[in-house]
Amino acid sequence: MMRKLILGIVATVALLGSGMPEALAQTKNRTNVIDEVAWIVGDEAILLSDIERQRLYFESMGERFEGDARCIIPEQMAIQKLFLNQAQIDSVYPNDQMVNQSVNQWIEAVTNELGSREKVEEYLGMNMAQIRADRRRVVSEEYVVMQMRQKIVGDIQVSPSEVNRFYDTVNKDSLPFMPQTVEVQIVTQQPNIPMGEVDRVKQQLVGYTEKVNKGEMSFETLARIYSEDSNTALKGGEMGFVGRAELEPEFANVAFGLQDTNKVSRIVRTAKGYHIMQLIEKRGDQVNVRHIMLRPRVANEDLIATTNRMDSIAHLIRVDSLPFQAAARLYSYDEDTRMGNGQMVNTNERSQYYGTSRFTMEDLPQEVSAQVAKMAEGEVSAPFTMMDKNKNTIVAIVLLKRRAPGHRANVVDDYQVIKNIVLQKKQNDTLNEWIQKKQKTTYVSISPEYRQCEFQYPGWLAE
Repeated sequence: MMRKLILGIVATVALLGSGMPEALAQTKNRTNVIDEVAWIVGDEAILLSDIERQRLYFESMGERFEGDARCIIPEQMAIQKLFLNQAQIDSVYPNDQMVNQSVNQWIEAVTNELGSREKVEEYLGMNMAQIRADRRRVVSEEYVVMQMRQKIVGDIQVSPSEVNRFYDTVNKDSLPFMPQTVEVQIVTQQPNIPMGEVDRVKQQLVGYTEKVNKGEMSFETLARIYSEDSNTALKGGEMGFVGRAELEPEFANVAFGLQDTNKVSRIVRTAKGYHIMQLIEKRGDQVNVRHIMLRPRVANEDLIATTNRMDSIAHLIRVDSLPFQAAARLYSYDEDTRMGNGQMVNTNERSQYYGTSRFTMEDLPQEVSAQVAKMAEGEVSAPFTMMDKNKNTIVAIVLLKRRAPGHRANVVDDYQVIKNIVLQKKQNDTLNEWIQKKQKTTYVSISPEYRQCEFQYPGWLAE
């Protein structure tokens, strides 16, 4: 519950604040509530319509509360007001660039889900300028609250003695169960792409450019039909507003150099493939372009040749003629793992092992997981094909370095997990104390119908 009240306070206090269009559609036209002030926190009012709108939103998303939602929701809003009031005192402001980027991404996501901006406007009953302004207000508040929270708990640290003391006294059954994890090393090679295949791809892109220049087909239509970028093809190649840092340097240099919305760019090579693009709009330090991407195809004979080469490397490793670490440094194509002796690093940001060498089977690329599932520790796989992070075909071999069975978290194998539990508790305690202290120094007025609520923080009601 604390996570909802503290981390969850950055959720919107209005329908626009979060969620996907299904929820927007379900809650549309269901908030015919006459506005009246339900709470006042500092100099900020919480309206009855805001509470009802948020309740309907949570209801449409299947959210269930442990208690009365009409009490829990306004308390969440009130907590948010405490943080916002303190932010004004401390002169904490949102980062405009981050806010704009978040707003653009949200609008893109909702537009993609509903199919067009016109449908978004229809669902929300506002024009795009109003939607953008309202969303910007919500996101600005989200960022301010996150900054205030970080300011309060950012300096909190946990010592090894605190972690050990917690582990010695805690009920071990209350600790999380850690799933089976593996550590894997990898060597990859990319099959040779003949220049004739590269020329074929470039000629196709030149042909598309000529069709656009002659008015035979629009860039958008060509992207829908031919682009091999699955993330943008169905949108006519449109990428949405992005900053320079979000793009590969080669792509960014051309995209930000475009001036004429009717012109097609030169061919650009990136790690993902070969591109042409067309400017849609520039807005400050962001640009929106359409692009068509093609990848050279790997010929079967080149794939076989690479597989045979990798099979020879695997054999040398198995007979102890070549350490796996040396094979990675000498032969691997993968820049992310080559200089780390082939050690794979978990890049799944949702995983509790993110940034470490440990993987659950679900965290691994599917092709790697299929190999590791049938391997013993220290075993080297046969060569297999897979897609790299840029969706290019590569050939790989892997070594299962370690397999740790599922177990209850402990300080030996899972020190960081235990440390994070202790840190989270310490941060939550600090935030609890801060909220209780702010209640005593902030003007709060609550309508009579809410005074019977059982609040998590009873200090809302003056004694």
